[in-house]
Amino acid sequence: MEQKVKELKAEVKKKLHSTTDLHEGMSLIDAIQHLGIDYHFEEEIDETLDRLYNSELECFDLHEVALRFRLLRQHGFRVSADEFTKFKDDKGNFTETLRNDPRGLLSLYNAAYLGTRGENILEEAISFARIHLESIANNLKPPLANQVSRALVTPLSRSVKRLETRYYISDYEMEDKRDDTIFEIAKFDFNLLQSLHCEELKSISL
Repeated sequence: MEQKVKELKAEVKKKLHSTTDLHEGMSLIDAIQHLGIDYHFEEEIDETLDRLYNSELECFDLHEVALRFRLLRQHGFRVSADEFTKFKDDKGNFTETLRNDPRGLLSLYNAAYLGTRGENILEEAISFARIHLESIANNLKPPLANQVSRALVTPLSRSVKRLETRYYISDYEMEDKRDDTIFEIAKFDFNLLQSLHCEELKSISL
């Protein structure tokens, strides 16, 4: 099994190195981080994010814009919150049509928690996204419903990573566009760490 996982890791590294589709690269990194296996691919993730930072993302998709902002800011890149002004109307309010985009709202909500003092647009984003996520939460289906429910209790940037990983593995199994390669690595990794944790507890109790 370990040899198989080694081969799967090599496959993921190759995919991160070779991808020219920035949207695909972002989605892959996002899933890898959620699944708690990003420490296996630190160099490849850094290289992909460098390319993402140095490329213009001409996009009006809320999920894509918010995901780019969150991934880059998490890794210390200087990205402006002004990116989100394109989603405001003439009165300076976030457009009401965004309420029909639950995935985009969730991405905006999680991204906005990486704001710093004085970034008012991100404070507004948290309030706007939260109001609309709460209003539609009961109408969503898994796995998105699960992710929204968790985020409303604890935003992604404030969550306990290992706990989020446990939940997200179950969520990811339900995803239509699941990447089976990283899914297999995540399951093996999580079970291995759980086994090691149990062994540690046994040794302590002896």
